[in-house]
Amino acid sequence: MLGRPLVDLARYAVPSTSRRLDADPGPVGRGITVAFLDSGFFPHADLEGRVAAFHDASGQSGALDPAQCRNSWNWHGMQTSVVAAGDGTLSQGRYRGLASGARVVLVQVSRQGRICDDLIVRGLEWVRAHRQRLGIRILNISVGSNRDGSFLDSEIAQAAEAAVGDGILVVAAAGNDGGLPRAPANAPSVLTVGGCVSREACSPEEVELYRNSFGVLLDLVVKPEVIAPAAWVAAPLLPGSVQERRVEYLYRLASAEGEEFRDLLAHPAPEANLPANLADLPIETLRSLLEAGLQRDKVVSPHYQHVDGTSFAAPIVASVAAQMLEVEPSLSPAALRQILMSTADRVRKGDLLSQGCGVVNARRAVEEAGQAWTPTQICELRPPLVEDGRLSFVFVHPGARRVELVGDFNGWQPGRHFFEEVLDGLWRVELEAPAPGRYHYKFLVDGTHWLEDPSNLFRKPNAFGGFDSVLNLT
Repeated sequence: MLGRPLVDLARYAVPSTSRRLDADPGPVGRGITVAFLDSGFFPHADLEGRVAAFHDASGQSGALDPAQCRNSWNWHGMQTSVVAAGDGTLSQGRYRGLASGARVVLVQVSRQGRICDDLIVRGLEWVRAHRQRLGIRILNISVGSNRDGSFLDSEIAQAAEAAVGDGILVVAAAGNDGGLPRAPANAPSVLTVGGCVSREACSPEEVELYRNSFGVLLDLVVKPEVIAPAAWVAAPLLPGSVQERRVEYLYRLASAEGEEFRDLLAHPAPEANLPANLADLPIETLRSLLEAGLQRDKVVSPHYQHVDGTSFAAPIVASVAAQMLEVEPSLSPAALRQILMSTADRVRKGDLLSQGCGVVNARRAVEEAGQAWTPTQICELRPPLVEDGRLSFVFVHPGARRVELVGDFNGWQPGRHFFEEVLDGLWRVELEAPAPGRYHYKFLVDGTHWLEDPSNLFRKPNAFGGFDSVLNLT
């Protein structure tokens, strides 16, 4: 009946995260444990053998039982954890996460799928209590409070801050509604991730910005810090679900030939919701029905679909951090944060406030993490510091030839305070501490690029369409 597949399925595939970010394929998070707080989970084949622990903060479930994990709320956490750490088993390795060698800890923070603030707090407290036993270094949170307000009044934000203080890099999705980020994404020390959109490689010249939440929060904290792919991201279908059975049938029919094709036409899957008389339909009608079904389910392969939202941008950044920790396990949350921010690529045509420092550059972040850091240099990756009457700044910028500090300290005049490169890509400058007060400043790279201080949480929009870093000295 048909000498070739009915549909060109190659058109529906999307690039892997590694290809999209041009990531280093070597480090895969070996020896690193990444925890996930989410609505629910499923023990997916792409994570087999690497789930170190499961905890239900509501106390309703004691184990990650596949037979009890087929509810609608289990798909979200399954997808976020696999996006970061899946090994691509069901896609023959194609849709492998950057942290495919990491162990994962799965923490459910919903009651029957309803995200609850008190459960997010309990989940954070459980992660903190078990961080040493499980070796948790990174925590991804792709859920959040439904309440607006200051991080100072949020138990979630305060618990997230405490987790960072315990030595855990907390990565949170910014949200998707275009408003101000809510807890935990509004916590100052949390690495908040917004989104970008690109079907292929994430070139800063070509990507578009996603509709993520962003803004200037209390005390001039600006969110998000970085962005990552938030559309066309491959994630698994929930195994055993109606959707997976439907997709499997549609995919088989679209690619079948000869006797198999005739057999599938004669026995359509009930889940596919196709006419009973498939074999009598014209080929073009059948092709249209199949393509409509594949597009409806966002199919990229028999067991995966493409998803969108900052929920999936955040675990991509968490997986880059796991790569970084594999090459340099001693990096602190502050060091990871500054390297990720300093090496990001700002989107040329995008709004500055909604993109932070720009698209995470996975390859460059891992390269910078692999420098010959000493414990002292790692400790140097911190906000501006006044000590013994001297004010010092540090800055990570691989490839810079010259870095200057320019701001209220020197009347915004270049040529006054030059950084010294103390390690490849690590720059430091020191000056006499000025009088107490509020100071605005920027870093001038190679005499042409004006950048904010990525180690300083506080920024303020300036008259030139960008931001100044703000330092309060007391």
